[in-house]
Amino acid sequence: MGKTKATYTIIDVETTGRGNKITEISIFKYDGDKVVDEFTSLVNPESLIPDYITALTGIDNAMVADAPTFAEISEAILAITEDTIFVAHNVNFDYNVIRNEFKAIGGDFRRRKLCTVRLSRTLFPGFRSYSLGKLCATMEIDLVDRHRARGDAEATVTLFQKLLAHKHSETVFADFLKKGSKEATLPSHLPSAIFESIPNGPGIYYFKNKKGKIIYVGKAINLKKRVLGHFYDKKEKELNLCRETAHIDYELSGSDLVARLMEDAAIKHHFPLYNQAAKRVPKPYAVFSYEDRRGIQHLAFNTLKATPFPLQIFHSIRDCRLYLEQVCEKFELCPKYCHLQESVWTCSHYKLTTCKGVCKDEESVVDYNERANLAIEYMATSNQNIVLKEKGRHQEEEAFILIKNGLYLGYGFVEKSEQIVHMDDLEAFLIPQKETMEVQGILRKLVLQSSTIETLELH
Repeated sequence: MGKTKATYTIIDVETTGRGNKITEISIFKYDGDKVVDEFTSLVNPESLIPDYITALTGIDNAMVADAPTFAEISEAILAITEDTIFVAHNVNFDYNVIRNEFKAIGGDFRRRKLCTVRLSRTLFPGFRSYSLGKLCATMEIDLVDRHRARGDAEATVTLFQKLLAHKHSETVFADFLKKGSKEATLPSHLPSAIFESIPNGPGIYYFKNKKGKIIYVGKAINLKKRVLGHFYDKKEKELNLCRETAHIDYELSGSDLVARLMEDAAIKHHFPLYNQAAKRVPKPYAVFSYEDRRGIQHLAFNTLKATPFPLQIFHSIRDCRLYLEQVCEKFELCPKYCHLQESVWTCSHYKLTTCKGVCKDEESVVDYNERANLAIEYMATSNQNIVLKEKGRHQEEEAFILIKNGLYLGYGFVEKSEQIVHMDDLEAFLIPQKETMEVQGILRKLVLQSSTIETLELH
């Protein structure tokens, strides 16, 4: 042929789906001209095969009950693939499933690899779909026993022969096999041009499947670097995510803070399959104050429904406590009278050591209440209007985050040439958002430290 001489092992695995334990494996050893060896076996995954997997592959629990475990066939897999290039349709999935099986038994598995999806995209461009079934139909390749390891692997051998016979195969194969080549790393269904178009700046990114549905949303200071990190991650969730990814969109944010807010809003709007976003509406809690029989001012928290005059509202009891800890420390209050410690005579908080002794009668109630009242006033007036200033998406722009009457309204971007003289002027540039528990967590600590926040100059 005059092409680069190498030996390949063309491989397909069937798995349990969740957990990705192998139920069947088929390996054809190909010397560039013909198949010289084969290894095919059912595999006992040592876990149950779900019904939907059985419906897809025809492999059920009874079929694999007496099959060898992966540990029992591992030496055969090592032997047949030794000194070969690992080839599969959507190679990262099959390769990483096998690597993880070796890792589970204390072994290691490393081979150079080629993906017949990505090779087909390059050498046979313009097809509507590059799934194995559609490619075989388009290229008139016999595909029998679809979704069984041997049937899929045998069809992939024929596809690989066509790829190898292409006049540009030597150059393309060499490029794909170069150390550090992204072609071996990117998801098989993702065109490399899409990845290359992603910038290095801060923002959020959307992984989409073949139907254009958003399946994951993430944020990053460096979009391209973070996205690439997904493709190197070998965890099961990442393998499945990358297997489904066919397109990536992005939005620039200008800063990490705005990216965090954008990410939260996008997750709440789309509820992507691979984001662990809480779908339940959390119960609101509130911080309030009262005076006890000794005249000592207390800060406490309860459900919003049970709080007649809330000073601050939160979407979780954890956030209430964290906020009270910050206030307690800022105003040197007693953890006992901030209800951060219950059923104690005197405070002994593991982290807060700001108490001046009111709980031990070492400080007067009057002196303590002076600071407690400052804290109450601070909480009541921190429901203020704040504009947080952030970097824009380019040099001639600034980003802002708008908090009005203590409520987060959203973020926006303003050209530096715009004349902004009042907070209301920003509303024309505002991208409205809802305040959520996650947003509160992102912003509240910043607002508590408002003396260090850079605010947008209104001139």
